[in-house]
Amino acid sequence: MKSARAAWRRLEPVHAMIYFVPEARRRYAGLGLSARAGYFASRSAAFGRASAELVISTFYNFNPVFVRQAVGGAWDAAMPQQVLDARYAAADEALRRAGVHELPALDEVLALARRAAEAALEHPQGRPLFAAHAALPWPEEPVLRLWHAQTLLREFRGDGHVACLVSEGVGGLEALILHAATGQMPVDFLKASRAWSEEQWADAAEGLRKRGLLDGDSLSPEGALLRRHIEDRTDRLALPAYAALGEADCERLAELSGPFGGAVLDAGLLKLG
Repeated sequence: MKSARAAWRRLEPVHAMIYFVPEARRRYAGLGLSARAGYFASRSAAFGRASAELVISTFYNFNPVFVRQAVGGAWDAAMPQQVLDARYAAADEALRRAGVHELPALDEVLALARRAAEAALEHPQGRPLFAAHAALPWPEEPVLRLWHAQTLLREFRGDGHVACLVSEGVGGLEALILHAATGQMPVDFLKASRAWSEEQWADAAEGLRKRGLLDGDSLSPEGALLRRHIEDRTDRLALPAYAALGEADCERLAELSGPFGGAVLDAGLLKLG
């Protein structure tokens, strides 16, 4: 179902903006958390007082030293429920700033996205981040219910993606390097946001060249095939959610989601930095 990937990609900005918006940084700072600690604590708070080791294992592509530094002391500053409340409040503020709550198709998009998310609830095994978020109550406000639905769909897909990487012997840093080699994301951003040093990046890149997956800093033909395989496999593992809609409703969700992702982009909610 090509429409499943289109539906996810077009609606994903509605969730992803939470990692960039100033509303989130302000809310976390109000709890005594730095921007870095706020990111790790807010996304892992569904676990409860998540250890650095749990975050390292589930977030996958961050430098473990960086994670331990960021997570250390986070739960001394704030309780998980406080962090969750701050995250939802920030999501509500930001999405309203983008006007998502006023889009005419909100009710229909929410109904479709929620159906997909609830179908995913039947498949929690092996998906720890998804399962933790799936245990959270649904918010009352429609715009937040939409954000929660897309959060579930994102983590459902993300857990499957990590499983694919592990099965193919691609570590977290290696996955970043292969992603950077596609040219889809700025290399400097990936290095800085995941806190890998130049030396670590260079050593891992050399390992990928020896495996025949990189040609210089670009994907080799074998590397491109592996990337395609991982993305296709990730799509297939995400299908239990979207297959529940059927082809017609999945296409409808993909069609209607464009203005929602567009509103987030137009409002600048995904700007780096």
